[in-house]
Amino acid sequence: MVWSSMAHQDKRTFSSSDSQRQNVPYIHKVGIPPKQDLLKEIKTTVKETFFSDDPLRPFKDQPKSRQVMLGLQAIFPILEWGRNYNLKKFRGDLIAGLTIASLCIPQDIGYSKLANLPPQIGLYSSFVPPLIYAFMGSSRDIAIGPVAVVSLLLGTLLQNEYDPVKNADEYRRLAFTATFFAGITQATLGVLRLGFLIDFLSHAAVVGFMGGAAVTIGLQQLKGFLGIKHFTKKSDIVSVMKSVFGSVHHGWNWETIVIGASFLALLLSAKYLAKKNKKLFWVSAIAPLISVILSTFFVYITHAEKEGVAIVKHIEQGINPPSVNEIYFSGENLLKGFRIGIVAGMIALTEAVAIGRTFASMKDYQVDGNKEMIALGTMNVVGSMTSCYVATGSFSRSAVNYMAGCQTAVSNIVMSCVVFLTLKFLTPLFEYTPNAILSSIIISAVVGLVDYEAAILIWKIDKFDFVACMGAFLGVVFASVEIGLLIAVTISFAKILLQVTRPRTAILGKIPMTRVYRNIQQYPEATKIPGVLIVRVDSAIYFSNSNYIKERILRWLTVEEEHLRATYQPRVQFLIIEMSPVTDIDTSGIHAFEELNSSLVKRDVQLVLANPGRLVLDKLYASGFPDMIGDNKIFLTVADAVLTCSPKIPEEV
Repeated sequence: MVWSSMAHQDKRTFSSSDSQRQNVPYIHKVGIPPKQDLLKEIKTTVKETFFSDDPLRPFKDQPKSRQVMLGLQAIFPILEWGRNYNLKKFRGDLIAGLTIASLCIPQDIGYSKLANLPPQIGLYSSFVPPLIYAFMGSSRDIAIGPVAVVSLLLGTLLQNEYDPVKNADEYRRLAFTATFFAGITQATLGVLRLGFLIDFLSHAAVVGFMGGAAVTIGLQQLKGFLGIKHFTKKSDIVSVMKSVFGSVHHGWNWETIVIGASFLALLLSAKYLAKKNKKLFWVSAIAPLISVILSTFFVYITHAEKEGVAIVKHIEQGINPPSVNEIYFSGENLLKGFRIGIVAGMIALTEAVAIGRTFASMKDYQVDGNKEMIALGTMNVVGSMTSCYVATGSFSRSAVNYMAGCQTAVSNIVMSCVVFLTLKFLTPLFEYTPNAILSSIIISAVVGLVDYEAAILIWKIDKFDFVACMGAFLGVVFASVEIGLLIAVTISFAKILLQVTRPRTAILGKIPMTRVYRNIQQYPEATKIPGVLIVRVDSAIYFSNSNYIKERILRWLTVEEEHLRATYQPRVQFLIIEMSPVTDIDTSGIHAFEELNSSLVKRDVQLVLANPGRLVLDKLYASGFPDMIGDNKIFLTVADAVLTCSPKIPEEV
């Protein structure tokens, strides 16, 4: 085996047999640790690759009392940052908490309708879960509560099992059961440090899914916006449009339309004003509450409900009643709740983690993904036992929270206190709130979820990502939320499989006046070496792609030989595989290399490897592959391999 950096320096070939004669391990001789150290390194590498951090590191070499405190701080981050909390931070949190409370109250009532649940359950879900999160969450900016997409998803999945009107009790109980298992799913992922699973839903698929869900939510609001009493239970755009236009002559209520359109214009104007001038963010934040107050007062003094304007009517007064006894812990409804909970929990988790990371990067601090999952899971488990449905991070509220100057998660506590006071004393005031204003609030809230700029950027960057984006979008809009979600997951996995099973390879050429070899397609000035074909494999070599890599390399060789024969140039004598991007290889990969070598021998071409990594080199040695290709066919760099295989080429400086 030759490492030509040595051969070039002293014109001597250092082979594995030399190493054996000197009783020195060859890999140690070339600067790689002995095998026992290599195995330790491999174990360390596998651990650090599987988990991006070391959660036990802060506990090392600490006294027992300190370890206990660190353990409590890991579970309850408030114990860590709470020590430095002061009046200045509280002032910012108080203003932010009051601001997001003014936004969440009308939104919660509206989102509960998306989930086909009573309005008070929406308010309950902004009381208990934010309190739990404030003690256990690691994000300073995220605002917790019901969100539009999860509410729609939950409502759609629950509605497939029970009618929310005819079987209201079973429907509500199944909602609490699904919330319980959503929390269990989230907490389990956090405890087992499996948060990377949510990354299998690609950014492009999430953009498409969210956009499609926003369109579907907007279409669903046409029932309340137009005052239609008999509306389709389906969510696809075709069914909704048929229901809308089929009710034109006898189902639309013009008073409702006037109320809805007027306040929708007000809400969109407030959002536009806040977007143009960041200092006026509070206008957009309080616009929903102002709209609810004005529209409720208008309906109350005009008795518009007698003219067909649908109103909220009764909202139960008081704080969350316990609901542990309503959760299904046995029977077929347990399985239904488990299935729905997993789906809703994963989507809620994806949205919350994305929001937390976004605002953490803006303020330059770290969000612990696993702590987030445990916090979100715990709050939903507790929420399911206190009459709440699935809560997560809300992007619109989190953005307002951030703009309002929140400093810590105390803003969530302030919001919970305001919701508590509302539940305790103010719910009777919402009796005359028109459904049209709730529809307008939801429409204005989901408009921002249609991120067409991100879709255009995805198209420019990666066409396959754009297919995933549009597949998810069209699936939600023209079929259902479940179908759209299934398409999003399927295309995301298809992309992963495609990239794993069809890795890139490239032909390398020499950059003039250097010893650097690069892709000839990327660097047109790079030139091929006569008699040598250099191929780079840009992936680990596993059972899933080993056969493809072997066939692709042979195809490169066949094309090159045909070109050389056609132009009367010397044939290829050496095939050099640049292996620096190959991070790992398994038995199938080594077997593919053995077959490749056999094919090359028949074509009178010698196989040469350049710069295999430590792990790859160790496995090649274990398999005996170096003995098969020859003791002098593994090199430190491509330049060294070329220098040895084609010695007539002068070295350029």
